[in-house]
Amino acid sequence: MTFHRAIASAVLIGILGTGTAVAAVPDSPPNPENLPGAALYEANCAACHEGGVYKAPVHYIVAQMPSDMVYAAMSTGVMQQQAAKLTDTERRQVAEYLTGELPGSAPATAAAPLCTGKAAIFDRTLPPRLTAWGFDPGNSHHIPGAVAGLSAEDLPRLKVKWAFAYPGAQRARSQPTLAMGALFVGSPSGTVYALDAASGCIRWTFRATAEVRTPVVLSSWSAAEAKSARPLAFFGDIVGRVYAVDALTGELRWKLRADDHASTTLTGAPAYHAGTLYVPVSSLEEGNTNPHYECCTFRGSVLAVDAASGKVRWKSYTIDEAPKKVGVNGVGTAIYAPSGAAIWNSPTIDAARGLLYVGTGDNYSAPANDRSDAILAFDLKSGRVRWSWQVLKGDAWNVGCLMKTADCPDPSGPDFDVAGGGTMLVKAPSGRAYLYAGTKSGTAFAIDPDTHRGTAWSQKVGRGGVQGGIQFGMASDGQRLYVPISDHIMQGEPPYPGEPRPGMYALDAATGAVVWSAPAPDRCAKDPLCSPGILAAVTSIPGAVLAGHMDGYLRAYAADSGKVLWEYDTRQPVATLSGAQSHGGSIGGSGPVVYDGIVYLNSGYSLYGHLPGNVLYAFSVDGK
Repeated sequence: MTFHRAIASAVLIGILGTGTAVAAVPDSPPNPENLPGAALYEANCAACHEGGVYKAPVHYIVAQMPSDMVYAAMSTGVMQQQAAKLTDTERRQVAEYLTGELPGSAPATAAAPLCTGKAAIFDRTLPPRLTAWGFDPGNSHHIPGAVAGLSAEDLPRLKVKWAFAYPGAQRARSQPTLAMGALFVGSPSGTVYALDAASGCIRWTFRATAEVRTPVVLSSWSAAEAKSARPLAFFGDIVGRVYAVDALTGELRWKLRADDHASTTLTGAPAYHAGTLYVPVSSLEEGNTNPHYECCTFRGSVLAVDAASGKVRWKSYTIDEAPKKVGVNGVGTAIYAPSGAAIWNSPTIDAARGLLYVGTGDNYSAPANDRSDAILAFDLKSGRVRWSWQVLKGDAWNVGCLMKTADCPDPSGPDFDVAGGGTMLVKAPSGRAYLYAGTKSGTAFAIDPDTHRGTAWSQKVGRGGVQGGIQFGMASDGQRLYVPISDHIMQGEPPYPGEPRPGMYALDAATGAVVWSAPAPDRCAKDPLCSPGILAAVTSIPGAVLAGHMDGYLRAYAADSGKVLWEYDTRQPVATLSGAQSHGGSIGGSGPVVYDGIVYLNSGYSLYGHLPGNVLYAFSVDGK
């Protein structure tokens, strides 16, 4: 079995560690192939979890579950019958082998105090003013001044108000959601927290099956409904389950699996609109590096779910036809296509046109089709694909291309998805609406949502790469489009033309012309886990744009010039609400949220060989 070594080399899952301190970021585990659970897994589990059973979660999905959840599945859960002949010690060893952590080794001390008094009370007169991943139905990542409660002039005085460390974690990537005086956020352990937004104390927790990396999305209610409102909180986990819980208590209302495919995962925030939850469905199938795996059979999709009951109203695939056998790879394993076109990002709701927009990723196998690396428009009511526009043709890619294994598609593409940032529907000062998107090639572009026959403009900003280019999201205040560039190169990637351009850039929203450039300073001191670029989504407020960098710095840039107004190094030790010290790391995935005068940020991104960390920060003027 070479699963762990392959995944580590491809850096798909990242470092999974164990630890004893409540807040401290854990150390790396020993080589899993030397653990006693390796042989036990091979003898008892591999036949199903190496792709042999369609619905059985594949090993790299199971590996992202908390070890106690894996152990519980074998001891008292759905895998109890299959694991019946294993002793309790052996079940623990299998869980350790798969996850990198021995069940029961997670710290038991609370991450923060439980709320008491007024801090424990949800104020239903304060419904969410920012929604989903992108703060509004258009996913602009712009926060109006009345909601932000913070001006550009305030930013230089920001200090840490409180810090919350996720126990035993090495990453923090679920974007916080604010409502009712509370902050809702997921975590790597699968624990979803409702915290008091002012102090960080815990109002309630809910435990999902696996890591929750999506934001938590709340249903809406009017001021007239405030006294009787029972809002729901929605989120997805990394093994493909969608949850609805009571936002006031954390009690489960319903859950469903978004797709039966063994590699299903949920990364983008679901979008809530008019009583319907729209769920984007992705997959980790492209991370498989086993040349004997019949690659690939997953197709991206969107689910429309009745938000109150969990009943699926419609499901629509990004690729119409089911994959079929099209050949064999270099070791004689069957190749299936078309596959992939997963949706890593949150849908954009366009109620006026009755559409939902998503960006898709690459195909996982060749030949590529016309739905990968594309913008798709789904009918909100029926789920029918009303139109699609492909940004890049012929992009068939999987992690085998980094590993130089036989399952790499031939011909292979560059993996230049319309990635985690998805699409943004924003009106320019002229009143004209544009649909903005960016790709991992480092190109930002605008299209007309009514004609969608080509770009209104296109601007090459970064050099690009498997990790961007543009990865998790731009921002726009209508006047400018703020473009974060990573340009980090992973081991095994081919050389790209041009020099890397990590940093922040502003484009004219109507023309795409470069307004200003702010290249990121390199403060990594040759640390191999450090990179100066910006992978995470960025956030704009009136007069400024905030960005978390892969070197751990959070920076605020002047919106009109790109001048750095303030910065904070999240890698430095910080006292957390648990009573222990911890630190952040690389910032990837979710971006900053600014709400009622406080900047909230998750820091730590051990995946793909970056800097681990486990802290949720709250910054306010003078720390008050």
